[in-house]
Amino acid sequence: MALFLLVLVVCLVIFGGMIALLMLSGTPRYRTEPEHLLELFDKALESRVGETEWNAIIGYPIRHDDYLDGIRRRAQRLMDEHGRHGRVTRGKPLLDATGQEELAALRDHLAAHTSLQRRQD
Repeated sequence: MALFLLVLVVCLVIFGGMIALLMLSGTPRYRTEPEHLLELFDKALESRVGETEWNAIIGYPIRHDDYLDGIRRRAQRLMDEHGRHGRVTRGKPLLDATGQEELAALRDHLAAHTSLQRRQD
């Protein structure tokens, strides 16, 4: 009987600890910052980004900053209008020439906005 109670107490402690650990740990969140978008745009302009990385960052909504989410939506629209599925695997850039020009302008706009915002802070 003592062995049964010992095993029961050990199991309850283990299960209780696991439940407490799961209750106290928060859900991990990815927070997209302007530097992440600038780095992604630079990679895309240099044809060093894959579609998976592009879709992972651009497809994730940015809820903490409406301006950044607008930039993200514009980049997503650029991919919809000027990108083709599988271009990178065929050795071509992610976007066509017009899309590259628009992405460069979007990147410059975001860089200027970010530097201006840092100077104000």
